[in-house]
Amino acid sequence: MSVKKKGTVIDAAGAVAGGTVGTAAGAAGAVAAVAASGTTVGLSAAGVTSGLAAIGSVVGGGMTAGIAITAAAPVAAAAALGYGGYRLVKWIRSK
Repeated sequence: MSVKKKGTVIDAAGAVAGGTVGTAAGAAGAVAAVAASGTTVGLSAAGVTSGLAAIGSVVGGGMTAGIAITAAAPVAAAAALGYGGYRLVKWIRSK
C-alpha cells in the first residue's frame, strides 16, 4: 500500500469518526430539545407533542415543522463534525 493510499484511509477514518460523534450529539440534542421545549416537559406523548409544536412554531409551523427541524439537526451536526474530523486529520498529517 502506498503512502498516499494509506493517508486516504486515515483521512476517511477521521471523517467517519467525526460523523459518528456528530450523529450521536445531534440525536441527543434533538431529544433533549423536544423534551424541554414544550409546555409539558418530558418524553410523554403530551411532552413530545407540545415540544415538537413549540420547535415548529419558531418557523411559523406546527408539529410537522418541528419534526422536520428536529430531524435535520442530527444531519447537520454529523456533516459539520464529519468535515471537521476530516480537516483535523489532514491538518495533523500535514505537520
